[in-house]
Amino acid sequence: MAGNKRAWDGNLIANQSKTKNMDTSADMPSIQTIFTGFRNELDEHHDRRERVVKASRDITALSKKIVRSVNAPIPPKIAKETDDRIKQIQELFKSIEADVSGVNAWRYHQITWGIQEYIEAISFHRYIEKKQLITLEEVSQTLPAGINVTEADYVLGLYDLTGEMMRFAITTMTTGRTAGVKGGDSTAQDKAQQSEEPTGGEAVLSDLRQLRAMFEQLNVPRGLSGWKEVDKKIEVMQASVEKVERAVYGLLVRGTERPSGWVPDLSSAAAVESH
Repeated sequence: MAGNKRAWDGNLIANQSKTKNMDTSADMPSIQTIFTGFRNELDEHHDRRERVVKASRDITALSKKIVRSVNAPIPPKIAKETDDRIKQIQELFKSIEADVSGVNAWRYHQITWGIQEYIEAISFHRYIEKKQLITLEEVSQTLPAGINVTEADYVLGLYDLTGEMMRFAITTMTTGRTAGVKGGDSTAQDKAQQSEEPTGGEAVLSDLRQLRAMFEQLNVPRGLSGWKEVDKKIEVMQASVEKVERAVYGLLVRGTERPSGWVPDLSSAAAVESH
């Protein structure tokens, strides 16, 4: 038989083990409720994240199809396919609008890859169609209000645009086409002005150099959220511009002497002034 515990004054100390057990058993339902809430919240988080990741992958795939199919001039069939794909992308963004709104816009950053690919696609489409650079406001207007397009997404998407412009310029020079935009009736003055402007790869190179000059003016602090890939993309952008510079240089030097099936030489480095 266990002895009784007494306090310093000799009085018996009540056995609190039963009381503690009773208190613990009484707290069990509330503890289970708390952890059930945690479990449900984590399940919702993982489901939401999976929806965002899947939508971002689908947006990326559709954006790449737009980039691969768009060329100048844009045939009516390709234009319709491009419009349909843009609508599909907008529906995908709309399907996850509630998942990435408010605070969740920073929690589920996986959507940023889809946004950048979308910006690359529609900016390249705008450039081929109108020889214009789409603005951040115009990009935001094409998407649901709950989709937050940051300045980092916009700029990094335009960095990717330079790669597509490089490929377009090389293709234009290889096939001998011009990079002009097909428009309506033009006056004699407009035609004379267009004849003085650079065409083909030279026109694209001029635009690429302007983009490079603007990009090189950016001063992004290290570690800034959303900009961690900017250094790598700057190098790729500069390499793309230099490839077009070498190709245009070779075309101007060779002139009409280029043989059938001529392809610009992009492997050899050239001393090209960087602006």
